[in-house]
Amino acid sequence: MEQATYLKINPADSVVVCLQAKKKGEIIEVDGQQITVSQDTPAGHKVLIKDVKKGEDIIKYGYPIGHAREDLKAGDWVNENNLKTNLSGTLEYTYKPVNEELSIKKESRTFKGYVRKNGDVGVRNEIWVVPTVGCVNGIAERLVKELKHEIGLESNHTVQSSKFKVQSGVDAIYAWHHNYGCSQLSGDHENTRKVLRDICLHPNAGAVLVLSLGCENNQPDDFMKMLGDYDKDRIKLLVTQKVEDEMEAGMAILRELYDIAKQDKREEVPVSKLRVGLKCGGSDGFSGITANPLVGEFSDWLVAQGGTSVLTEVPEMFGAETILMNRCRTEELFNQTVSMINNFKEYFLSHGEPVGENPSPGNKAGGISTLEDKALGCTQKCGKAPVSGVMEYGDRLQNNGLNLLSAPGNDLVAATALASCGCHIVLFTTGRGTPFGTFVPTMKIATNPDLARRKQNWIDFSAGQLVEGRTMQELVPEFIDKVLSVASGEQARNEANDYREISIFKNGVTL
Repeated sequence: MEQATYLKINPADSVVVCLQAKKKGEIIEVDGQQITVSQDTPAGHKVLIKDVKKGEDIIKYGYPIGHAREDLKAGDWVNENNLKTNLSGTLEYTYKPVNEELSIKKESRTFKGYVRKNGDVGVRNEIWVVPTVGCVNGIAERLVKELKHEIGLESNHTVQSSKFKVQSGVDAIYAWHHNYGCSQLSGDHENTRKVLRDICLHPNAGAVLVLSLGCENNQPDDFMKMLGDYDKDRIKLLVTQKVEDEMEAGMAILRELYDIAKQDKREEVPVSKLRVGLKCGGSDGFSGITANPLVGEFSDWLVAQGGTSVLTEVPEMFGAETILMNRCRTEELFNQTVSMINNFKEYFLSHGEPVGENPSPGNKAGGISTLEDKALGCTQKCGKAPVSGVMEYGDRLQNNGLNLLSAPGNDLVAATALASCGCHIVLFTTGRGTPFGTFVPTMKIATNPDLARRKQNWIDFSAGQLVEGRTMQELVPEFIDKVLSVASGEQARNEANDYREISIFKNGVTL
């Protein structure tokens, strides 16, 4: 069968997406109509398949992605220069529930995880140093370096000598440095405290040293109270201003923590315990037709097994928000989603920024022209499952199933927020490529085959196979196996490269 070179995603669409670059004068046939391409059009970009008047909506994924800035003809290349967003300020919404229960077979799948004392499960067993304030970042990094030197671990990416980690021991040792914890006020300060709390309690940590200066706004005793009924054998506090030699005191605690954590072993646990975050970045015109739908299929499969997935990037829901709102299981969840969307719009407007200006230069170069275009592709990552929970920034997961999380679209901030709420792994789709990872494994799924070939050291899985003849039915089981392998100890590429960091949402003044 001849491979398709363009795709009409929805029968109602007024554009097709070029799967391969099209030359000016090339003929394409859509719904029995022959259309001459008006300009050279890159792969991933849109070609109009019907005439539209200035101000008329242009349709992709079956929904408007903006309106024409001028009269356009069939065959024209549709991009940010001739397409304008329809988005503006906050809106009123009406709950019109469309709860489509998943008809996916429940399987007895497992992964090898670390079962914690409270019954939670981690997919890694790492030792973390968590500063309560940026002033002690240097001490935290020095302590980690010293411990790794003592145990013969000179760099984290040499922990695993083969594809899989041995079934016991410590997977890695990290300090999660950040710039906050002091000179912040009210909600901004609480956001920092909540995220740091969430990191300390994350089940991927076998042991944690909470490292404090002592005089910061994020007072150490109050912060430790935020942890609740935590495992005091595995989470320890050091206030550096209270000891004569912080390195000596810190190393004594870390040695004790290491001796405990190194005894931990992986065991088989049901896949219902798995929690994954859904994220995209450096998107392109293929994102909404390859990688995002593939991740959406995985999300639905995981939810059907009793597991959990979390979608964030609220600004990248603008234009597709009603799809999510109407999938809420209850009217209360619908109202929470409405508040999440409108509060984020108010955040933009309060800073004098337009609601619809989001696609980055890389997004636009890849074929995404408006925020609606991006949002309708972005939300493909959460499949069709009903929404079971809505969380504020810094909240911890309470509900299995599909959850929505309030956080911005920035890659590092959003990925950190997903990990902080309790996700074991972040599934990160990308069409342009990015190397970074947050404090949990951050798997990169390429949207197109060229990226997967060029950046094999960044990419964990290629959804670009879908435009090379593979079917979704073929690819989904392979992707499920890949994710469960990473959950069981196989390194994600960001781990193998030792690219890991955190970024906390800054939303307030600095004193």
